[in-house]
Formats: sequence, structure tokens, C-alpha cells
Amino acid sequence: MSERIPHFRTLILGAGFGGLGMGAQLVRNGDEDFVILERSSDIGGVWLDNNYPGAACDTEAHLYCYSFFPHLRVSRMYAGREELLGYMNRLKDAFGLRAHLRLNREVTEARWDTENSLWRFEMADGERCTATFFVPAWGQLNQPAIPAFEGLDAYRGKFFHSARWDEGAALRGKRVASIGNAASAVQYVPEIAPEVAHLTVFQRSANWIMPRNQQVFTEEQLDAYEADPGTFEASRKQLHDFRERGFRRTQIGTNDQQEGVSIARQHLAAQVADPQLRAKLTPDYELGCKRILRSDDFYPALARPNVTLETRPIKGFYAQGIVTADGEELPFDTVIFGTGFASQAFHGDLAIHGAAGASLSHSWEEGAAAYLGMAVPDFPNMFLVYGPNTNLNHNSIITMLEIQQSYIIEALRAAELKGAALAVKLPVFRDFNRKLQADMATSAFSSDCSSWYKNKAGKVINNWSGTVDQYRAAVRWKADDYLWMREGALR
Repeated sequence: MSERIPHFRTLILGAGFGGLGMGAQLVRNGDEDFVILERSSDIGGVWLDNNYPGAACDTEAHLYCYSFFPHLRVSRMYAGREELLGYMNRLKDAFGLRAHLRLNREVTEARWDTENSLWRFEMADGERCTATFFVPAWGQLNQPAIPAFEGLDAYRGKFFHSARWDEGAALRGKRVASIGNAASAVQYVPEIAPEVAHLTVFQRSANWIMPRNQQVFTEEQLDAYEADPGTFEASRKQLHDFRERGFRRTQIGTNDQQEGVSIARQHLAAQVADPQLRAKLTPDYELGCKRILRSDDFYPALARPNVTLETRPIKGFYAQGIVTADGEELPFDTVIFGTGFASQAFHGDLAIHGAAGASLSHSWEEGAAAYLGMAVPDFPNMFLVYGPNTNLNHNSIITMLEIQQSYIIEALRAAELKGAALAVKLPVFRDFNRKLQADMATSAFSSDCSSWYKNKAGKVINNWSGTVDQYRAAVRWKADDYLWMREGALR
């Protein structure tokens, strides 16, 4: 008797904001035939991984939630990790996602079966399953990256990545190094600086940092939002429009960009009195080329007497610590790598094979790309959530995810009505990406700096080229954009 392999209408890969939201959207549309596979032991995605001190969102909380499930009682405008995890757990429970979740399930291979018009999946523990539709929601920041420094294997101290924070590491009274000074470091540095004996922050390049201006809501405000969600929605709309206008700051040579530069420089001048330190912290590249950060306490932390900003490059490690480019040996008890993520791998080590022998790794050799950030030629019935060129530097990614999820619902419905698998047409894919890259010509994302938005060839593969509203307008379901394949009847 042959083994019975579980089959689902839709397989969602990843239980972060994107995957959970996709599941909730399916439930909202009356579809319960799906599974969410997550390789970790719990939900949360990037917010589960990033458990470092001070981890918080730098997008306003009224925007960083789904419109169909508002975060009415979020305590502050820039929410911390625990509140965001709490929100995701409530989302899971509100839409009955617990029954669809499979934790500790790492998919190692996904292969399209043309004859049967379905996807076949292999997992690390040997389990298998099939699905008619495949929705990868793995995100863009899920693989911590530690540079291959010479001598790191000889270092005798403790080291870890900020996204794999060692909660057992005792930092009090220790000599600590932070390699990296960007989005994660600006949050954990102020948290650990008061307790360590000395903290050295290694900076490769300075960041453009805007004031955060945290707002903590009163109980009266929270009661009002809960009693009348329309007031919350009004706040959400006002913030959305405000952040959309901020997109102009990422456009080269605009008055808005210069205004952003002025705000950031005034913030730096107000918080750092030492002219030499201020000079080190002044960026030498276009505002928006790298991620624009928000913090009110990073600069004051760097001005502490037990904190040093080190701008000399790192040559490598020795047994007791770090060797700078000019040969000085600096001893450290603990090294924290705030060095970001392998943001352009997207699918990591997962082998994805489409129609006619197509390999996603091969298709993306010169940089990941997709139609509307969701569909790739030769990969039928596969739709990405938070795929290539859908990241932002000015507004909430959750709004982008919701737009994508609604489009995917339409695509799945259309496929079932036609009884055929669908794959985006190559000319449609090429025309979309040609225009997108042309639009990048005026964007600071493509200007001269090193950032995680670009691949080694300088092509921007992570960020969307316009506003959220422009993306919403572009994401319109058109059946003619797709090839319809009837070799196997949809199950």
C-alpha cells in the first residue's frame, strides 16, 4: 500500500507577519485548506529572531499592523518586540491559525510537478507533502550574516550575532565590541552601554539618523481607540499620508531630501557636542542610500565616557580580541556582530525547482527579481510575499504585505475558476523589471554607497521604486499577464 502524502490547497512558508497575514486573509475569504510551515519553534519571524535588548520597530505602530486587525491597544507609537509578538499571537488566535501551523518544519526542497499541477515538498525530517499553490513568505532579513574575518576561529572570547542574542552572556563589567552601528546596533548599544566596563562600536560608515520622538499612549487614549476604532483608523490614515510624503526624501536632488538632511544634521548637532565625534558620525553619502534610522538615545550613548566610536577598519581577530587595519590589538571579552543579514539570498538554502527544469537559484544568479515582487516565470502557482523589490525606506511594510496578499487571493481564485495553473509571462516580467530599474535612476537607493538594498553589481533588488500608493495602483489583477497551463487538472 503506497504512502499517503498530505495535500493542501495552499502551502505558506514562514510564520512571520507575511505568512500569518496570508493565512488570515485566506480565512477571511472562506478558505481553510492551507498549512503554514515554520522552521522555528514558534511564530514571529524577524521579531522572534531579534531578541536583543531594546529591539523595537522604527515604523509607527498604527501603521505596523493589518487594517483588518488593528493594534488598538499598542502602548506606544514605536512598539517593542514583545508587543509585536503579542499582536501576532492574537492575530493567530483571532483567525484560528493555530490549527494550520506546523512548527519545527524546515522545507529543504520544493519541486513543481507539471503532470499533476502541484508542488511537492521535502522537509529536513523526511516528511513530505504537496500543495496546489505555494506562497513563500520567508522575508528578506532572516539569515544573519557574520563576515569571514581572518582569525575569528582563534578568538577565545564570546561572540554572537545580534539576531541570535546570547541571553546567558553576562556583559556587566566586561569589555565589549559591537561590530556594526546600523539598525540593530542603534537599539542595543544604548541598552548595554550603561552596564559594560567599556564598549567599542566599530563603524564602517555613519548613518543618517532622524529623531524618534517616542509617544506613549495614555489609558484614556487607548480606551478611546478601543471604543471607537474609527479614531485609530484616522490616525493610521494621517500617518500613512505623512510617511508617503516622506518618500520624496529618498529622491536625489529634491528639496525634500535636503530637508531630511537638515533634520538629521540638526539632530546630530543637538545630541553630540564633541566636534570630532560629530564629524565621525556625519554621513558622506546621499540621504536614503542606506536605511534611514530613528533614535533618540544612540548618539548620547556614544558620548558616554565608557564608549568609544572606532572608525579604523578591522584587519581580523587574535586570541584576545580584534586587530585594526593599522595593526593595533584591542582586547575584548565579548564581541557582538550587528552586521545585518544575507538579505539578497531570499530563499536561502531551499532548493526550488519550477517547470521545465527551472531552478530559482539559477534564475536569480544575477539578482532576485519578480513581477510585482510576487511572480517569477517558469514557477507556476507560486506567489511570493515580501519578495524582491517590495521593501521600503519610508512607510510600513505591513501595508505592502496586505496589498500582496489581496492580489494572491485573486490569483488563486482565478486559477481555480479556470482549472489551470498559471505562471507570469516572461515579457510581462521583463517589462515590469526594466521599468522598475529605470525608475531607480532618480532614487538614492541606487546612488554611490554600499547598502543591503543592492547586489554586488549595484542593482537594487530589495526596494520598491515608488510610494506605497503607487505600488497599490500597479498591483491590479490581469489574467492576460499569465500563461495558463492545463497539462494537469488542479486538485
